[in-house]
Amino acid sequence: MIRRLVALAGGAAGAVALSQFPEFSQQYLQRLAGQVDALTEVAAEFDASAAKAGFDREGALLALGAEGFSGQHAADLRATFARTESLRADLQMLRFSGVIERLVLPHRFADVELLQDTWADFAPAVPVTTAGLACAGVGFAGGWASLALMIGLLSRLFRRRVGPVP
Repeated sequence: MIRRLVALAGGAAGAVALSQFPEFSQQYLQRLAGQVDALTEVAAEFDASAAKAGFDREGALLALGAEGFSGQHAADLRATFARTESLRADLQMLRFSGVIERLVLPHRFADVELLQDTWADFAPAVPVTTAGLACAGVGFAGGWASLALMIGLLSRLFRRRVGPVP
């Protein structure tokens, strides 16, 4: 009886937690899109400046050199361009994925800064969408199964052996 109640509590906790995923993923997606837009604008402005000077992107970065402030600026720009491409790939994958598909794409929620910012502004809500209810169902099943399995394993480890007393 206690095992079932604990497993039920685990299922309820899983349902509540995972039911928030659709809204959280939507807010992350919006932040991600904004970040991609902003970084794309930075890259476009750099490329336009490079073109005015007769360079392509890589040529302009090489012209900045590798030493001192200019070298550091070139390294920072390379990191920015790489981040832009990585975030753009994540955005494309997440945009074309449904909420349930996003559950199996945690590696596409990889930008720590965006995750922290999204979490800081996130306010849990009651899920009333089909996706929210589906995630709640998956969360309930996962939470219930996890706790039921853990309780089952622990009870087997600590089960008293009943047998003849010598």
